[in-house]
Amino acid sequence: MEKRTRIKFCGITRESDAFDAVALGADALGFVFFPPSPRYIAPAAAKAIVSRLPPFVSAVGLFVDAPLTEVRDIANGVMLDAVQFHGEESAAYCREYGRPYLKAVRLETGLTLREAALAYSDARALLLDTYHPQLAGGTGQSFDWSLIPAQRDKPIVLAGGLDATNVAGAIRAIGPYAVDVSGGIESAKGIKDYGKMQAFVAEVHAVERE
Repeated sequence: MEKRTRIKFCGITRESDAFDAVALGADALGFVFFPPSPRYIAPAAAKAIVSRLPPFVSAVGLFVDAPLTEVRDIANGVMLDAVQFHGEESAAYCREYGRPYLKAVRLETGLTLREAALAYSDARALLLDTYHPQLAGGTGQSFDWSLIPAQRDKPIVLAGGLDATNVAGAIRAIGPYAVDVSGGIESAKGIKDYGKMQAFVAEVHAVERE
């Protein structure tokens, strides 16, 4: 059976970038609803984009330690397909949300993927990102992929410093369900670069043809 790696382009702030991503074959688009982020998008602007997406392209909202009422209001208003909790949200908090979610996990030597999978047992997937003591994500740095075990209890979405120069190697080494990229396809924070998006997609597909 063909092994296909799904592609999520995160930090979409412009309609043109969203539709370039769709045309290139992105499976999911990520919208950041965390105001301190340079990739923040207002819910009304995100809704205008999401309402025009074609079928089978998922809209994912990224939240960082936001009140659940805010998450639900934005998810309903924007018509999100899933949310991505990218802060210190507890398993109980995520479970209370009661809808499909991904939980971002910043792997450190003291935290194993198995522990995270057990804690967030109802997550659709775990998104693995680079640990940074001050930043919730978007560091542009990769992490030690040897921390990811070969045997996994949940689908993983690999993030953290990916771009066209290393995504093929990451897929070969890890075999993730999906890859998530933001800074690696930008000309500036929140501004996507068509050439970089195109190159990223091409590298992912090249591995699939091997």
